[in-house]
Amino acid sequence: MASADKQSRERSAQLREILNYHNTQYYVYDDPQVDDADYDALFHELRALEERFPDLMTPDSPTQRVGAAPLEGFETVTHSVPMLSLGNAFSDDDVHDFDRRVRERLEREDEHVDYVGEVKLDGLAVSLRYENGVFVRGATRGDGTTGEDITQNLRTIGQIPLVIDQNRAPKVLEVRGEVYLPLSGFHKMNEAAVAREEKTYANPRNAAAGSLRQLDSRVTAKRPLAIFCYALGYSEGGTMPDTHTDTLAMLRELGFPVNPLGKVVKGPKGCLAYYRDMQAQRADLPYEIDGIVYKVNRLDWQRELGQVSRSPRWAVAHKFPAQERKTKLLSVEFQIGRTGAVTPVARLDPVVVGGVTVSNATLHNMDEVRRKDIHVGDTVVVRRAGDVIPEVARVLLDKRPDDAETIQLPVYCPECGTAIEQLDGEAVARCPAGQVCPAQRKQSIIHFASRYALDIEGLGDKLIEQLVDGGYIETAAQLFELDVELLAGLERMGSKSAQNLVDALQKSKSTTFARFIYALGIREVGEATAANLASAFGGIDALREADLEALENVSDVGPIVAQHIQRFFSNDANRTLVDSLLAAGIGWPQEAQAPQYAQSLEGNTYVITGTLSGMTRDQVKHELQLRGAKVSGSVSKKTTALIAGEAAGSKLSKAESLGVTVLGEADLEDLLT
Repeated sequence: MASADKQSRERSAQLREILNYHNTQYYVYDDPQVDDADYDALFHELRALEERFPDLMTPDSPTQRVGAAPLEGFETVTHSVPMLSLGNAFSDDDVHDFDRRVRERLEREDEHVDYVGEVKLDGLAVSLRYENGVFVRGATRGDGTTGEDITQNLRTIGQIPLVIDQNRAPKVLEVRGEVYLPLSGFHKMNEAAVAREEKTYANPRNAAAGSLRQLDSRVTAKRPLAIFCYALGYSEGGTMPDTHTDTLAMLRELGFPVNPLGKVVKGPKGCLAYYRDMQAQRADLPYEIDGIVYKVNRLDWQRELGQVSRSPRWAVAHKFPAQERKTKLLSVEFQIGRTGAVTPVARLDPVVVGGVTVSNATLHNMDEVRRKDIHVGDTVVVRRAGDVIPEVARVLLDKRPDDAETIQLPVYCPECGTAIEQLDGEAVARCPAGQVCPAQRKQSIIHFASRYALDIEGLGDKLIEQLVDGGYIETAAQLFELDVELLAGLERMGSKSAQNLVDALQKSKSTTFARFIYALGIREVGEATAANLASAFGGIDALREADLEALENVSDVGPIVAQHIQRFFSNDANRTLVDSLLAAGIGWPQEAQAPQYAQSLEGNTYVITGTLSGMTRDQVKHELQLRGAKVSGSVSKKTTALIAGEAAGSKLSKAESLGVTVLGEADLEDLLT
């Protein structure tokens, strides 16, 4: 390998400096100093030198932005200073309460506090580490303490400087920022995906996150990612700013892109005025935002205020309400769930709501359809917030066409032809066919394989549908008869995937009695009830022969649930299923039986909405149910509390209107301890 001569070394250093300068002018200041052809000529000259003399390659070289060969996986990074998540404010009162808490803790009740208002980008938080002026490592936020090393991918983002002025920067500097996908880039990516007949991206945030987590950084380099930097993390050496605004100015001077919409505001009135101003501009911005962040400007006050759990006391995110869009309801289809529930689903003229293209929305049940007076052909308002399932919020009656059609509950099940039943007093209509109905059969097997049931890795919904539709299985017990040869012949399955699934099926046979009960899919028997049944009866024979009195003696089992359990085990097909599962080798050691859980939340009903940083909504539901609580999908006067994460929408508004208690993530932690 040839070693570079002095002239080549000097020229490569000069080219790096010139190209990094032009990158900063172009990406950060939007003020290009040369045309593309001149820039490309300089870039190709540098790349040719590095290819001829590999020892000239440096971490700050602009050629590093094109990506490198795929990694086997991401290494983990422990953040020197934790990357905290923000508490949420959803109303004007919440903002006033935040300001009051700040002033009380600072013992400055009679003073106005200066805050910095910033738009909250809907992207992915990252940390950028510089040592002696050179970008050496980048990581995702992860759980706040530990993230993933995505240095190679971050190098491909033109706005991130690969080298900063060593004379003005601390010896070690960690910069926090938000990587996002501009809307123009998002639409171009989806247009290209459609042209290639590939799946499109759901929204800009998911597309950005997926791009950053590519093991092949050459793929990331092709994605039009951008970044705004908003704070410092760890630093070593140098003089640090006194205020947050000075911090942002320092970042700009070092060549980092900083969002220009930030503004110093005074007190809660200033915060709310800024919020409304940004909300009015939201639709015209070239990127997605989902709220505003308020930060105490003085850094010494930030340090004095400190943090609680994983959130700082000196900052809060004020979320925008759910986004709504108008569209036309084209038709209504009726889906059959695992327990036979018939759910009307609206098929819509596709519309983008909150960055996601929505073509389907739930109508919940026929009572909701009648209450909202929804007709096929109506112009409707579709609402979506965060990862909440889109719903039809209301009808624009003044736009109803003359040929609008009333929505009617089908007389017969669209899947199996059995007559639909609706019991007096129940909002939900059901297909009573049970496992005879192919839709219920699929859903029951999907439930059987799910995480808190048998947890069969690699057995996804699409594969189960393929197995049922192909006539390979009719019950969950027949899963254990599948072999590698049959599975390998299925669509999108190979011999390795087939062997992995067979191994996972074998592994799932060793379970717990509680998981087994839950996996059976008995109506209204969740994880907590299953655990209590397992503890009370100890074995399947005692459970399936139990009378109503014995069942009702179990904690969390009332008369209705007891009837569901007894009815399940009285059904010949269900008894045969249980016998077949046991014959297939499913079992549980005595020590694996779950103890009866203390029902500390028994009698309480919770609703979960928005995105939670510490746990998934499914995990929160699981933990609440283990403690005896009920988890509902809708807010009512009977709701004990709404647990609200980021991007909470219509459910939060309803909870506030009904006076229902709203709990944040810190409150949730207290609830579960």
